[in-house]
Amino acid sequence: MIPTMDDIALAKRFSETAREHLIELCAQLVAARSPQPEGDTTAPLDVLKAFLEQYGLNPRIVAAKPGKPNLVCSFEGAGTGPHLVFNGHLDTLNPGDEAAWTVPVFEMDRKEGRLTGLGIGNMKAGVAALAMAFCGLHAQRSRLRGRITLTLVADEVVFGPDGAAFLLDREPDLVGDFLINAEGPGHMNLAVAEKGLLWVAVEASAPGGQGMLTQPGTSATARLAKFLTIVDTWNDDHCRPPTDIEGLMAGQHGLRLSANTGTLQAVGFVSQVATRAIAEIDFRVPPGLTIEAIEDRLRNEAERIGGIEMRRIKGWNPNWTAIDHPLSRAMDAASSGLRGRPSFPVVRLPASDAARWRARGVPAVCYGPQAELASGIDDYVFEDDVVDCAAVYFAAALGLCAASGQQPEE
Repeated sequence: MIPTMDDIALAKRFSETAREHLIELCAQLVAARSPQPEGDTTAPLDVLKAFLEQYGLNPRIVAAKPGKPNLVCSFEGAGTGPHLVFNGHLDTLNPGDEAAWTVPVFEMDRKEGRLTGLGIGNMKAGVAALAMAFCGLHAQRSRLRGRITLTLVADEVVFGPDGAAFLLDREPDLVGDFLINAEGPGHMNLAVAEKGLLWVAVEASAPGGQGMLTQPGTSATARLAKFLTIVDTWNDDHCRPPTDIEGLMAGQHGLRLSANTGTLQAVGFVSQVATRAIAEIDFRVPPGLTIEAIEDRLRNEAERIGGIEMRRIKGWNPNWTAIDHPLSRAMDAASSGLRGRPSFPVVRLPASDAARWRARGVPAVCYGPQAELASGIDDYVFEDDVVDCAAVYFAAALGLCAASGQQPEE
């Protein structure tokens, strides 16, 4: 299930030949606006539908609601075998203050080896590379076994219900046997794991009264402030990973618990004791910890301080695929063979739809051209990374879905 050197050489030739068509697709996708919070994916989906049809493919549109369509496209190989799913999302972050951008927001700029524009890193360049590799593999289907499916979805940036979650509930066959997601963890590394997420609402309460009579720790704001100050120190907590991902590359963030107080408000008047104070905290939980353990710690602190209640807004535990799993090994072999250097196994910091497949027991990895740990102002990728990604997806699929005795078609 590991791509051969012939597979890798073929993938490299394919991606280089397709370079200009791939970069043009990236430009069309950046121009096809789909920022959240609206998250309307109609425009990029139309671009990709037309692109796939040029290669003789027949994509389907599946939507939970108008304005958030998802694209699904599959083809069969020459014999029975595994079902490999390529997945990416079509919605993007909001640009924020457009005046802060030094490059066009909705127009791809190609300069000095970089491609820039809103969503190019998260994750329209990755989507373009997946689509290009998918079309190239379709031309090689006589030497493949099993099925390859491309799912390009809405609603991922806000981790909503109308994208991958809807597809997997509606069409369980899309779960497949392996998933390759084009969300880059940064620096062209291979994300075999993702942090868990825990959002918690915390409310402190206290008796009312005149502010001039306040004693230490008697107001809701003081109680909440004490609680949040303790939680903030947890940002220094690191953990050891589970045994099957012990080989993770050591890094600043991958195995670190993060705790961010995202919202904060108090009820009352400036001269009165605050009777209620509310905060919402975002925890990102590394492999080796659980959200249940974090909730236990929160409850212990709340009881010690007093007057504090908490509830979970949403949450799921860390998830991962073993470093020595055939999927991880195939991706590593393809990346290392094409780029001449290791692709280190890492923990991806933000959540991705790969977690939805792992939750169903499907091995999943994330690999894509996002250049840094997270995208933001002046979002960019390196052009050569985008071309390499198309080749890596292509080569890894040849290894995972190889039909013995078949030779590649040039």
